[in-house]
Amino acid sequence: MRCLLFLLLWGLPQIRRTSEVPQRNFPFRCLQISSFLNRSWARTDALAWLGELQPYVWKNDSDTIRFLKPWSQGTFSDQQCEELQHLFRVYRSSVTRDIQEFAKMLHIAYPLEVQVSAGCEVHPGNTSESFLYAAFQGRDILSFQGTSWVPAPDTPQWVARVIEVLNDDQGTREMVQSLLNDTCPQFVRGLLETGKSELDRQVKPEAWLSSGPAPGPGRLLLVCHVSGFYPKPVWVMWMRGEQEEPSTQQGDILPNADETWYLRVTLDVVAGEAAGLTCRVRHSSLGGQDIILYWEQSRASAGLIAGAVLVSLLIAGGLLTCWFKKRSSYQDIL
Repeated sequence: MRCLLFLLLWGLPQIRRTSEVPQRNFPFRCLQISSFLNRSWARTDALAWLGELQPYVWKNDSDTIRFLKPWSQGTFSDQQCEELQHLFRVYRSSVTRDIQEFAKMLHIAYPLEVQVSAGCEVHPGNTSESFLYAAFQGRDILSFQGTSWVPAPDTPQWVARVIEVLNDDQGTREMVQSLLNDTCPQFVRGLLETGKSELDRQVKPEAWLSSGPAPGPGRLLLVCHVSGFYPKPVWVMWMRGEQEEPSTQQGDILPNADETWYLRVTLDVVAGEAAGLTCRVRHSSLGGQDIILYWEQSRASAGLIAGAVLVSLLIAGGLLTCWFKKRSSYQDIL
C-alpha cells in the first residue's frame, strides 16, 4: 500500500525564558490535517511556515498550493515547482484512500483525524536536519527515523501493523528520505535567499504598563504589554533593580494583523511592594538598548492624565453653565 503521508512539515517555535534574546533560526515547517467524518466524507488541509512567516496554504477545495509571498517559489524553476505540485496532488488524492483502507483493516471507528508534521532546517556548512511525525486523534503514533518508520512510545497495538505495512513499501521510504534530506534543504536554501529582506527585517516594539483585575485583597496585578515587534524572539521580565522577579508570568506570543507580535507579561504583588518594580524588554531591533518602564512613573502619569481629564471636564462644564445662563438672560430680555 503506497502511503505518502509525510510530505508536509510543521513545528511550533518555542518560547524561551532566558535573559538573552534567543538566536533566530528558520526551520521549514508544515502541518497537514486530514479529517474523516465517515467513509464518504473527508478533507485534507495544509499550512506551511518558514521561521515565523507563512508562505503557503493548501485548502481542501483547491488543486494548487497557494503562494502567499512573492518569494515563495525560492530559487526553484517553474518546472521544478510544477513537478512538486503534481507530486502533492497525487499524494493528496491517495492519502484519503490509504487512511480509509487502514481504518477498515484495523477496525477503527469514525470520526477520526490524522495530523502529519515534518520539516527540515539548514545550518552553516551545508548541513541540515529533518524531522517527521504523525499523530492520530492528537496522539503521536509514529515517526520516520533514518530510513524507516518507527512507533512512538506507548502507542496502541494496531500501530505495529501500520509500521509493518509502511516499512514494506521500500519505494515510499526512499522517496520520503529523499524529500526530507535532499529536496527540502535545497528548497529552503532558495527561500532563505529570495526571502532574505523580509526574513531579516527588524521592527521595534512598543511597550506600556497597566493594572489588571486585583488577584485578591491588598494585591495588585501589574501588566506589561509589548506589541508590534518583529522578529518573534523577545525577552520581557518584571525586575526589582537588577534582580528578576521569579513570579513573572508570561503569556503566549500572539500574532498581530501586520505580521508583528504581541506579548503580555504579568506580576502578582502585594500592593505595598509595587514600588521600585520595572518591566524590562529586550529585542534584537533595539540594538542592545533595553526598554525599561517604571511602575511608579506609569502610575504617576496615569494620575496626571486622569487629573488633566478631570480639570478639562470641569472647565468645559463651567463654560457650558455660563453659556446657558447668558443665553437664558438674553431670552428673558427679549
